[in-house]
Amino acid sequence: MTLNAKIALVLEMVARARRAPYHTLAPHEARASYEKSASVLEIPSAPMHSVEDLDVPVRDGATIRARLYYPVEPHWAEPLPALVYLHGGGFTVGSVDTHDALCRMFARDAHCAVLSVDYRLAPEHLFPTAVHDSFDAYSWLHAHAAEYAIDPARLAVGGDSAGGTLAAVCTVLARDAGRAPVLQLLIYPGTSGYQDTDSHARLADGHLLTAETIQWFFNHYVRDANDRDDWRFAPLDGTREAPSFARLAPAWIAVAQYDPLVDEGEAYAQKLRDAGNAVTLAHYPGMIHEFFKMGGFVEDARRAHAEAAQALREAFGTGD
Repeated sequence: MTLNAKIALVLEMVARARRAPYHTLAPHEARASYEKSASVLEIPSAPMHSVEDLDVPVRDGATIRARLYYPVEPHWAEPLPALVYLHGGGFTVGSVDTHDALCRMFARDAHCAVLSVDYRLAPEHLFPTAVHDSFDAYSWLHAHAAEYAIDPARLAVGGDSAGGTLAAVCTVLARDAGRAPVLQLLIYPGTSGYQDTDSHARLADGHLLTAETIQWFFNHYVRDANDRDDWRFAPLDGTREAPSFARLAPAWIAVAQYDPLVDEGEAYAQKLRDAGNAVTLAHYPGMIHEFFKMGGFVEDARRAHAEAAQALREAFGTGD
């Protein structure tokens, strides 16, 4: 299938805008650029009963920001399920602000609370800080769920792109800690330490996420080349201290046809299946990386939203 017509228009608009590619910018400049553009094609911001910014403690004594969304008034007698959401951005850009509309959509459509995590970014905070922050935030919510009218037995973890990587890793860590989620929601996750698949070669340029930008992100994040072999950076093929991938939470994995990450997303789905896990692989033809954040312009992105929210409702047992 060729590019979706609306996606082709998005790529034309990006080309006409002549924005400086991220790999030509300093990290703080790339963050500012992403913050400015992140909401341009987004769906309208769904109203919530309440939205609260929290300070969540992490293992090194710092606190990180997290944003808690309630679609309805919380009732302690009937605690809500919750999604712990980890934003994309190559571990270097992005925030709870850039993914606000997406998290509101999940809260509304999956009938759950959402905790969006502002894990610390590279290069100021190198690997594995983002992993530690993400899992510490998940563990914090599990431990404090009752205080926030949330059911600790119905937590899911999810994220897009680099956030999908972090969600995949958190799922393994949570299993080992006895705090397994009911679902891992992985939206075009990065899973490989080495970008050497056919899709990386075939889609290296011209489809929003480029090979140069991917390496710019990763070179800011890793401490040295050895980190690319760590399973917490590369859950697909990382070999350093790699755990078992059996007995993990069911996975819902979205991949896009014109995304350089499509092959590794599909390979990770197969790795989970081979280990005996339940996996739903949702392949979106004609789509590119980041399409989940284009629902205000691309109708098929809204269909993907609905399917992701349905997967969450089924995992939470919150009905149709």
